[in-house]
Amino acid sequence: MSKWIRQIHRWLAVTFTLAVLANFAVLGREPIALWVGAATLVPLFLFLFTGLYLFALPYLNRPRA
Repeated sequence: MSKWIRQIHRWLAVTFTLAVLANFAVLGREPIALWVGAATLVPLFLFLFTGLYLFALPYLNRPRA
């Protein structure tokens, strides 16, 4: 399962980067669509959860003394 989480985390990084670039591209125009700004938040929250899981993984797998 950890392998899948790592792969999802990598693809979320790509998705988030593209969403931020799209947000900056639209930012120069006057009417900014709300969905463009929200499109960066969806992968960001998923990115947060997978990142926290990957951060905690070494501590969860540590043998107890």
